[in-house]
Amino acid sequence: MIVCIGWGSLIWCQKSLPVASGWQADGPRLPVEFARESSDKRITLVICERSPAVEVLWAPLDVATLNNAKQVLAAREGIRDHNIQYSIGYWSPAAASNHHGGAAIAQWAAARGFEGAVWTALKPRINGENRMPAEQEVIEHLDRLSGAARDVAEEYVRLAPRQIATSYRTAIEAAFGWTAAGLL
Repeated sequence: MIVCIGWGSLIWCQKSLPVASGWQADGPRLPVEFARESSDKRITLVICERSPAVEVLWAPLDVATLNNAKQVLAAREGIRDHNIQYSIGYWSPAAASNHHGGAAIAQWAAARGFEGAVWTALKPRINGENRMPAEQEVIEHLDRLSGAARDVAEEYVRLAPRQIATSYRTAIEAAFGWTAAGLL
């Protein structure tokens, strides 16, 4: 079985991702945080090297090969083919990418006998800079949003799985009252 590891919008907005059955809450522990400003100005969850680890989710994919899994995840994430090597992490017993979180995913997936795993490996980014934003920068960024941009930012925070309980999420909830509303 080839699985997809997820912690953000993949869980509630799969789009074309061929998830074979529901998301499972007992995934690997990964250091994720609300630390990436997306093109629509939301602050999204990404793996951050120095953040505390939380248990993320996983789902089996209806794909034949690990390469298929990388392609369908990239398509769902809007990642162009030439950027897959930078933005999609993968593991199999035979080969693995060198992305943050890869060692934890490899250990977790191997212990469960999976054939492979894929995950989104985008980096932290704020104000066009590829770096980890400070918690206060995230709060200030979200506070400046208005209208539709603020609405989608709030939706993302609220729908992120409850188990993704990070320090930045706690600060966002305190600042804006955007508490978890998702089913997981």
